Amino acid sequence: MPADRLLPSTEAQDLIDLAKEIAREELAPIASKYEETAHFPREQFRLLGQAGLLGLPYAERWGGGELPYEVYLQVLEEIAAAWMSVGVGLSVHTMSCFALAHHGTDEQRDRWLPSMLEGGLLGAYALSETHAGSDAAALSTRARLDGGRYVVNGTKAWITHAGEADFYTTMVRTSDEGGQGISCLLVDAATPGLSAAPPERKMGLTGSTTAQLMFEDAAVDAERRIGEEGQGLKIALSSLSSGRLGIAACAVGLAQAALDEALEYAKGRTQFGRPIIEFQGLEFLLADMAATVETSRAMYLDAARRRDRGLPFQRQASIAKLVATDGAMKVTTDAVQVLGGAGYTKDFPVERYMREAKVPQIFEGTNQIQRMVIARELRKG
Repeated sequence: MPADRLLPSTEAQDLIDLAKEIAREELAPIASKYEETAHFPREQFRLLGQAGLLGLPYAERWGGGELPYEVYLQVLEEIAAAWMSVGVGLSVHTMSCFALAHHGTDEQRDRWLPSMLEGGLLGAYALSETHAGSDAAALSTRARLDGGRYVVNGTKAWITHAGEADFYTTMVRTSDEGGQGISCLLVDAATPGLSAAPPERKMGLTGSTTAQLMFEDAAVDAERRIGEEGQGLKIALSSLSSGRLGIAACAVGLAQAALDEALEYAKGRTQFGRPIIEFQGLEFLLADMAATVETSRAMYLDAARRRDRGLPFQRQASIAKLVATDGAMKVTTDAVQVLGGAGYTKDFPVERYMREAKVPQIFEGTNQIQRMVIARELRKG
């Protein structure tokens, strides 16, 4: 189980306890089955919405919890520890709401944000393209203003919840001025001309649908533009800074689940007349796993507290994402080693944890990109 937490309020503790209960009673018992059959957990997202967990860091005026990011991320960790696909989905939904919550007008927020935060609508974040992944400024999906509508053409790639979401926070090119020519549209999933390709066949997170999103003369009302034309890349990058903290928290939850499973097995498995946890080789391995989990948790909490205080946190967010996701890959691999041959079978969840740990090193900016961000921030002094 996670180490004792220092929480800012009794309300925060109650909320995390609620998340633990939902994770234990509603998510963990069905996670393996849903992952095995690639079943999308839409009802589980509705449950999170009914419990008030889909809009925790956003304003109460629009149905959010108005809680510190520090608390939201700890809730997210508990969800991810029980079921990584749901944890990642919650993180993606929260990031998908960011543009409207922080850059929309009050009229736009009054109209759309309550349904997004209260669980009626599930979101997706459409930035990446086949040839514009790490280089977001090179995206080519184009939106042409025609009267009161934008006509959108192009294809987005690697979109979490594509084909399942109710809205897509979408970055489009509205001029040829490089990164200055990108704008943000809040696209209704029912928009004619918008469709999703068949889901990608992935090595992990199979319960989380990932697919291309295709726009063919899709008409989006101009009132659905968030911010001014040309502000889209700035909105996208600010969304990603917060989203990276969500992925860091999910990675810590996954690593904690792997550590818990390894500990339980090591205490119960006997060799040479005693539990294998008493052998120094495994003691040291488990100790390193625990140190990695707690270090990663400390990193995302530090970044979140800076964010909550209104301090710059971009460098700390990238460090947290880098440390937590690399750590999760190491911890889940070591968990398989602790279980030995049993860990390589599907009778235990650690093989799934190991497969799921890979993609957090890739999405929300690869860990190579995180190193570039960190170095750039260091150069600023």
